[in-house]
Amino acid sequence: MDFNASLRRAMKTGTVTLGRNSTESSIQEATARLVIIAKNCPEDFKKFVEGQENVAVYQYNGSGRQLGKECGKDFIVSALAVIDAGESDILNLQRA
Repeated sequence: MDFNASLRRAMKTGTVTLGRNSTESSIQEATARLVIIAKNCPEDFKKFVEGQENVAVYQYNGSGRQLGKECGKDFIVSALAVIDAGESDILNLQRA
């Protein structure tokens, strides 16, 4: 599976929320199926996300700037939540 292609496909055909606040809301509303956090995501938020039992977490091996670029955005994305993968196979990451 090509992570970058799967993420772009999820952004294009599915429902993805970007940023810490939106990701936290998605977790609390139990709509997040997968949370992706950048390598340099703030520790307090990482601990919050990893402490959630009802959501799969994937640690992206790049910075928030790189994750933002992979999402097609020109800003830092330290965390995102995949609510609906659309035509993407990105939810396979939760089994990895």
